[in-house]
Amino acid sequence: MSTATAPITPSTSVYVTPAFWERLWRSSGIQSIGLFIIASVVCGFQPQISAPADTVVAFYDGERPRILIAAIFSGLAILNLLWFVAALRTTLADAGQDGWGAAATAASAMLGALLLLQISVGATLAYLVAGSQDRTLISGLNAFAWTLGVLTSFPRAMLIMSGAFGLWRARLISNALFAAGVATVVLGVLGGTTWLSDGIWAPDGAYSRFVSPILLFLWVLVVSRVLLSRAPATRSGW
Repeated sequence: MSTATAPITPSTSVYVTPAFWERLWRSSGIQSIGLFIIASVVCGFQPQISAPADTVVAFYDGERPRILIAAIFSGLAILNLLWFVAALRTTLADAGQDGWGAAATAASAMLGALLLLQISVGATLAYLVAGSQDRTLISGLNAFAWTLGVLTSFPRAMLIMSGAFGLWRARLISNALFAAGVATVVLGVLGGTTWLSDGIWAPDGAYSRFVSPILLFLWVLVVSRVLLSRAPATRSGW
């Protein structure tokens, strides 16, 4: 004998609506910036490539808890950045620019992979340094982390380019913002040439440490403003 079941009434909560989730992902770029900044403050400054081996060992040994806590915040920041790019792609797809949206997705995947690898190197050193006497290996891995930062310049530039061109082709940004985006792309690509042994143009120099990340942060803020100013789409993709 079967028992009649009552029909399931759809929830009326705002938290289950596509509009809520779409707005959440559109704002995730801002959340990503905040998490990256927190991770940087918690971790502190990584020893430079030219730092003595004893200094490198002392940093990763003495700051182990801070490095691992920063790795958590960095991981969350990367996840939010990927969600932000997903929101950008859906916006571009709605505007008929899904090719640029696909390019943004590919760039964000490459950027996320390199950043996760960079974080993994730091976390590995935090564990490795306590039981290892090979200071050459430790210094080498520290330098490897810096070179990974330089290599992230290329997917960062591709990500900025896909957003700038896609939004411009969709007529969602002005010519002035597009020109600023192109300039940012050029400056981003230049970040991949910072291979001098010391100074501002070294892998651990001021350009790689400060200028390149700030360019990405500014781009994310501008695109976030564009996305958040648009009404949620009527589709049910979220």
